[in-house]
Amino acid sequence: MDLTVLAREAFGGGRRLAGVERLRGGSKKGVHRLLFEDGGTAVAYVWSAAENHWPGADEPADDADPLAHASGLGLFEAAHRRLTALGVRTPRVHLLDGSRTGHPADIAVVEDVTGSGGENLEALLERDPRAAEPVLARLADTLRVLGEDRAPGWGKLALLDNGGVSRGSSPAQLVLERALADLAEAAGRDDRIAAARGRLADGLHARAAAVAPRDGGYGLVHGELGPDHVLVDAAGEPVLIDIEGLMHFDVEWEHVFLRIRFGDQYPNLGGTEGLDRHRLDLYGLAIRLSLVAGPLCLLDGDFPHRAAMRAIAEYNLTAALALVE
Repeated sequence: MDLTVLAREAFGGGRRLAGVERLRGGSKKGVHRLLFEDGGTAVAYVWSAAENHWPGADEPADDADPLAHASGLGLFEAAHRRLTALGVRTPRVHLLDGSRTGHPADIAVVEDVTGSGGENLEALLERDPRAAEPVLARLADTLRVLGEDRAPGWGKLALLDNGGVSRGSSPAQLVLERALADLAEAAGRDDRIAAARGRLADGLHARAAAVAPRDGGYGLVHGELGPDHVLVDAAGEPVLIDIEGLMHFDVEWEHVFLRIRFGDQYPNLGGTEGLDRHRLDLYGLAIRLSLVAGPLCLLDGDFPHRAAMRAIAEYNLTAALALVE
């Protein structure tokens, strides 16, 4: 895809594009660094079926399902607008274009945080955990801001902001249904999950039965907030990326994922005080099964980083089985 016209639309004729680098990551969209002759950079997000490695990428998006794959310019724009209003840092936007008149995809051109003196939080934690401590403290503040932005219903922002209603009787019921589907997917691809399918299904149903109705609304959650989805800018501020899945939901869903991805660093993000333990139990098993089924499904296609996907599936398969021993 020729991004020369796109660069001109974003920055005018005064900046000439010198090259393009494909950045690693992005299973649902292409992520490209734009390199300019003046030494500056930007990042282009490209949403198209050719850049989406998930099965069913050509099918229409189901925004009424909060747990459906979150991909697209509309979801990105709604999420970016809300995060900006809340004062939550995310890459600044240079251009949004869903017209498809000059290029065959939806496009966003945004600030290149890592190309401007920043880095990935995952890399910072590996390189210098002590230097990451103030970033984690700021990220904990961000999580509090998101959790306190509440709505009476649950679902993706683009849907709710337009007056839509998500399907399902509750987030917990939706999670149960999705987890059972993930279990079926995983069981069809791995004999160990297939052998434990009854035990895993019983574990899901028992955990779901213990969840009581929730009063007080639903906070904002990113949905996949691991350290690889947080950049650190030159000022040491956390910058959220891959924001298309931003939605109002049970905040326990976010915290289970945080606990898995941040490991020993998770207590620095606020811990589980005040959270519902029954939801944590249900979502803990459900997310493990999702992190088995999802990578195994990706491996059915042409996703390029195959060893990493296999490792994710294997790690979470072992963890899921341990939860129902």
